[in-house]
Amino acid sequence: MDTVIPRLIQGQGTPEAQWQAWFSQTPLPVVAPADLLRHSSRVVIVAPHPDDEILTTAALLRCCADTDTPCLVVSVTDGEASHLGSPLWPQQHLARTRALESAAALALMAPAAQVVRLGLPDGGVADCTAQLAQALGGLLQPSDALVCPWRNDGHPDHEATGHTCAEVARQVGCRLLELPIWTWHWATPEDPQVPWHRAAAIVLAPEQLALKRQALACFHSQLLPDPSTGKEAILPAWATARLLRPFEVVFV
Repeated sequence: MDTVIPRLIQGQGTPEAQWQAWFSQTPLPVVAPADLLRHSSRVVIVAPHPDDEILTTAALLRCCADTDTPCLVVSVTDGEASHLGSPLWPQQHLARTRALESAAALALMAPAAQVVRLGLPDGGVADCTAQLAQALGGLLQPSDALVCPWRNDGHPDHEATGHTCAEVARQVGCRLLELPIWTWHWATPEDPQVPWHRAAAIVLAPEQLALKRQALACFHSQLLPDPSTGKEAILPAWATARLLRPFEVVFV
């Protein structure tokens, strides 16, 4: 059986207050970014959509910037399908905008990071895993730390990316670090589907959290409602609250 309950991203999901109450009773072990990256010569962050690289890897990005560790961000899609049917955001315009938003955010978090854009279809990564695997196989070295969304994160593009990264990491022999993003939406504390035994917290210093907030604010297309369709923001406040904690979670 694949899951106990479906990993559905609907409604407002599990409130952040519920997560915080659980974390206060069941704190995660803390790991320092430098310890995670101790034996890695480069960090490769694979983001299914522009903004995923900021939502959960701020601490690792800042570690790269502070220690001059090479960092490569692989943007799998251009995020062009986040506003389907929107007169305000036609797909080509949205793809260009999201690339610019990502560049502005990375300039704050890790100015020296390099970016590779694969241009796979937003919402269709599951149909392009062979292309993704080939691209990653040509980029990765055994000494890299490969960072990606958790393979069972709930969003189809995240899961396709995570599963592909896990397989490529196994083939290449590099370290794999998985990060929950939409997991916080559909899961609940102590959810048996989540590998809590592999979870660790990376603490963000106050100045790092402030910088992450600034970087996230670069993604106007995702944070503002769409007046042309009447739809709320892709990342409303109740969603970003779960991603702006003073710590980030990694499955090691």
